This record gives sequence, C-alpha cells and structure tokens, in this order.
Amino acid sequence: MTSFQATSLLGLGIDAGGTETRWALATVDGAIVASGVVDGLSALQMGSDAGRAAVHAIFAGLSQAVLAVGLPVHVHAGLTGFGGDGAHLAQALATALTLSTSDVTLCNDIEIAYLDSFAPGEGYLVYAGTGSIAAWIDTAGAFHRAGGRGVLLDDGGGGYWIAREALRQIWRREDEAPGSWQQSAMAHAVFEQIGGSDWDSSRQFMYGQDRGAIGRLALAVAASAELDPLALDILQRAGQELARLALALTARHGARPVVLAGRAAQLHPAIAAAMRAALPDSLLMEQKMIRSHEAAARLAARAGTKP
Repeated sequence: MTSFQATSLLGLGIDAGGTETRWALATVDGAIVASGVVDGLSALQMGSDAGRAAVHAIFAGLSQAVLAVGLPVHVHAGLTGFGGDGAHLAQALATALTLSTSDVTLCNDIEIAYLDSFAPGEGYLVYAGTGSIAAWIDTAGAFHRAGGRGVLLDDGGGGYWIAREALRQIWRREDEAPGSWQQSAMAHAVFEQIGGSDWDSSRQFMYGQDRGAIGRLALAVAASAELDPLALDILQRAGQELARLALALTARHGARPVVLAGRAAQLHPAIAAAMRAALPDSLLMEQKMIRSHEAAARLAARAGTKP
C-alpha cells in the first residue's frame, strides 16, 4: 500500500462486475493508496427486493473497508448492467459512505474500461468478463456497442459462455456414451469445481448459482486446455466470438485499432490467438490488462477537486 497523508483528498473508484467488484482509493496525483475486492453485483439486481438487499449488503462491506482507510470526497463507479437510471444505486452508495449523492458518479463499467484504453473516437474495446461486449465512444461522447446483451441471450466468448459450452458438450457426450466424462480432462476439472459428476450436481450449479459463480467455471476449462482438445476448441471459439464483436463495430464505423481486455480474455492464450486469426491482418489488435477500478479512482479524485 502506498503511503499518503491523512489530509490527502481521496477518490474512490469502483468496477462492479458479475464475478467480483473491485475498488481502489487514489490521491489527486494519481497514486493508488488502497484497493480491495468484494462480491460481484449488477445494476440489474435493483429490479427485485432480494437483489436490492444483496447490493446494499455488498456496498456496506465495501464501505467498511474503504472507510477504514479514509473518507473519499468523490466516487466514480462503473457497474455492469447500468442503463442510466441510477438514482437508487447512487443513494445506496452515498448513504453507505456518508456522502451526498452529488458526490457519486455512476456509469456503465465498460465506459471506464474504454477510457482507460483509448481517447474518444480512437479505437474499439472488446471486453470479455463474465459476459462480453465491444464498445466505441465517438468524439462527441456517444457510446456505441456490439454485444453485451446478457448471458441468457448471448455474450459469446465471455466466462459464462465458456462455462455453459463446457457443460453442454460434456452432457451431450454423456447422452451418446454414458461414462465418457471419465476420459475427459475438462470434465474432471469442471466436475471437481462443481462438486460432483452426476447430473443433479450440474443442474443445481447451473440453475442455482449466480452468473458470476458460473462464469468462474471457465477457469476449469482453461486449466484443462493443454490436455483436452474439446476444452481448447471451446476457448478458440470464444476468441472467434470476440472477433465477431470487433468486426461488427468495424463494419458500422470503419477500421480502428482494437484492444482486447477483461479477465475471461486472459484465461488462456488460445482466446486472443483465435481472435487475432479471425480479424483482418490490416486491423491492429492489442491485448491489455485494464485496471478499471484504479482508472475510476483517479477520475474520482480529480472530480473531488472541482468547485
């Protein structure tokens, strides 16, 4: 942890995704003085009583950790599923941190990730976390997207998609040849993470866990890719799905450099390699590790100095 003066102005940045929510505190000069991780959340959870209770509980835990370091003067939070109506979210976060709602800025989590990679108009961000999306912010500040429709509808190439494809393939093979999972390194890794090799275990996992927990099952797929051709194929198809998102924006807005980011994109080199192979040679592509919570913290710290 970087040392800082207790009187320093602090900005709090939050990157809330389906798998986890990361936070960071930054000083005005950009130094990160503290960071942490709590459970994942989505702005879409505010649509139900149970979801709101879960979000409030996560904000409470996050605030306790933050306030143990210092009181931020401003918060910049990027949340998956955020569509612009954030009054209740802003109030919940402000209350937990004993701030005014005017001290809380909310946006889609991808906006922060984009601005950490490009200036407006400069390029396309393809982000693969629990879900997947491609984004372009034009020079007028308008947000353009491809994908990001949610894991139940699509989000090809994201962690949830990888996990679902793995279980789908495992159980299709079981339909054709019961017991075949025992010869599959991927099935062994997946069932170990789930906690059982019977159908009831898979069913309870897929239909009883939240999307973040399901997305983390992609770790087992990536871990078995060197031993199981089926796992490698799924990861390569994930890369092709992510390339499709970049090509959709290119077709609509012209060729620009592409950055691939997100924790799911870093699961295995085969994902980026397959995406690169599916793009034209003329299209520049770079894989980048984005720390959106830190970028958001710096934005918050700067906002806190404005009159």
